[in-house]
Amino acid sequence: MSNAKKILIVSAHPEPRSLNAALTGFAAEELRAAGHEVRESDLYAMKWKAGVDADDFPDHAGDRRLDVLAVSGEATLAGRLSADIAAEQEKVRWADAVILQFPMWWFSVPAVLKGWIDRVFTFEFAHGPSVPPPYTEGALGGRRALLSVTVGARESAFSERGIHGRLADVLFPLQHGLFWFTGMTPLEPFAMYDSVDVTEERFEAAKRKYGRRLGGLFTDEPVPYRSLAGGDYGRDMRLLPEVEGPGVGGLDVHVRPLAVPSTDSE
Repeated sequence: MSNAKKILIVSAHPEPRSLNAALTGFAAEELRAAGHEVRESDLYAMKWKAGVDADDFPDHAGDRRLDVLAVSGEATLAGRLSADIAAEQEKVRWADAVILQFPMWWFSVPAVLKGWIDRVFTFEFAHGPSVPPPYTEGALGGRRALLSVTVGARESAFSERGIHGRLADVLFPLQHGLFWFTGMTPLEPFAMYDSVDVTEERFEAAKRKYGRRLGGLFTDEPVPYRSLAGGDYGRDMRLLPEVEGPGVGGLDVHVRPLAVPSTDSE
């Protein structure tokens, strides 16, 4: 199949009969049925170690101060990371797209998924002087990225005036700070709200909606974040006042405004 792609799904839920596990299984099945190749990293099933420590870097001398940034970069360049980290980095390199499937816990990802990010996205792999610069091409440029998240609260609570704030703002550290920073192209997240008690009817509706998103994984328009090298930011990495749209504030300033179709007649 000429348009076949390679997709990595990273999931984080301790219960194999959970909604998140069901969504992971559905996504893998849909993507494979479309002719794509899928790999999965079920972090709980793998008993993934979340905490960064000296064991991640086998060559690190015990009497040397553990400067995680420097030591991880050295180990990455030397090909001397622990075997579990190296295996996950290979999956990310292999993938044309990465999907993170997780429940929102305390407005963030489960600790095991944060640990996957902390340990896998090492210096000189995800960013650093030996790879393309961040917020532009990035070390992992050319890959698409999708967050699929289950949320216990109702959707209105994550709206513009919702008490939890907008979902786009809550997920900004992942969308912009992980994906876009490293060069991956993030799509709008897929979110399933009010997920504590889901009926079969609601799950079937969610699968239809998620199926459409998976079908557009490589064709849907991504979030149009501004590029660091695109002339929107100054030398101090601050957005230039002249490019900020009228009435735009908060984290939205880092998103390019969509072009408004002209209504002028010829």
